[in-house]
Parts: sequence; structure tokens; C-alpha cells
Amino acid sequence: MNELLVTCTGLTKRYGLKPALNGVNLELGRGRIVGLLGPNGSGKTTLIKILCGLLQPTDGAVAIDGQPVGPYTKSIVSYLPDRMYFAGWMKATDLFDLFADFYGDFDRAKAMSMCASLGVTPSDRLKTMSKGTKEKVQLVLVMARKAQAYLLDEPIAGVDPAARDFILNTILTNYNEDGTVMISTHLISDIEKVLDEAIFLKDGQVVLHNTVDAIREQEGKSVDALFREVFRARNYEGGIF
Repeated sequence: MNELLVTCTGLTKRYGLKPALNGVNLELGRGRIVGLLGPNGSGKTTLIKILCGLLQPTDGAVAIDGQPVGPYTKSIVSYLPDRMYFAGWMKATDLFDLFADFYGDFDRAKAMSMCASLGVTPSDRLKTMSKGTKEKVQLVLVMARKAQAYLLDEPIAGVDPAARDFILNTILTNYNEDGTVMISTHLISDIEKVLDEAIFLKDGQVVLHNTVDAIREQEGKSVDALFREVFRARNYEGGIF
């Protein structure tokens, strides 16, 4: 087991002439909850998709558990996309069967337990569920795996504020403690309390990466307050751009 879980060196991704990521250097250890923070268009989703193997970088290198992105790394990464990609006729139980076939680390009993905690009825079809409930089902699928890297793209964006604490608690109580959770979001005030580290991504570049405790000590302010300052978000209210 490699001590460094994620390593990015000179990571660049261009769409045509436009760089979505520009020379990103990043190292993440194990047992951490990391916030990948930035406004829309900063490169958060692109970075996560490269780590998952869904996109190929234009330049640079990525390693997960010391290995380049490929079949092995895909087997140890659990990915939550920012939108539902399953057919509406499927039930949550159908998805559990699917994930159990694909992933040897999927724990069906844990999935059922999380559904009960989140108020999800596994026998319901996806097309009958609200957007927030569908996103809870996707979160259950991701967190019921004993993965090494959990890459969560906007896990609380589609749920009401009252449900966000339940979502965050589900993440905190179900991830593999030898692994690391990366949460991509622009809702900083909601997740700051659970973070060990914060990464600020701006125009495809890492402009800050530090522990949350160090940020508070060195800057004399919360991560949320520093985020507002760094990104100079004039219309920023409650963490939403």
C-alpha cells in the first residue's frame, strides 16, 4: 500500500485551445477528507474525471496508489458523478445487484442500511423518486464500497439544506478509513466542518492546498471566508455562485 494515494504532476487538460487544467501538481495522503473547492468552470469536474479514468490528460502524469490510471486504479476508486446516469425504470435494488457484480468491495448490507438511514425505499423505481432522493441512491452506491479513493462531484448540491447534514454524516460514517474522500463543491460553508484539507482550484490551477487547521491559524479566518476573498465573488451568498 502506497503512503501517497494520489499524485498529479504537471497535469494539463485542454479542450481545443482552452485549458481546463493547467500544470496541476498535487499530492494526497490516506485517511483524509479533502475539499476540492472552486467556482463553476474552475476545473473541478475535469480533475475528478481524469482521476477516475473517464478523461485522458493532454499532458502530465497521474498515479493512484502508485499506479497510472488504468484497470487497477478504477477498481479502487469510487466515483459519484454530478448527475444521475441510470435508467428510470431501475430500482435501487437493481443497482445494488449491478454494483455487486462489478465491484468485489461492494457491501449490499451496508447499502440497505444507508438507505434506511437516508429514508430511501430501495424497491422504488428511480423515475418515481425526487431529484434529491436519486442523488441519495447514487451516494449509497458509492459509499457502500470499501474503496481507497472516493471522488464525489457536488454530493450536496441537489439536496435541500436540511438534508445536507445527513448526506455528510453518511460520508463520514461509511468511508474506508484507509482511503481518502475528495469532495468537489462550491458550498464551502456546509462542508468546512468535516474537512481535513482544502484545495482551491482557480482557472485550472491549484492556488492553495493546505490543512484546514493551518488555513485558520495562518490566515486568521475560516476556509469559507478565505474562499470568498480569493475568488472575489461579488454575488456570493451562502456559498452559492
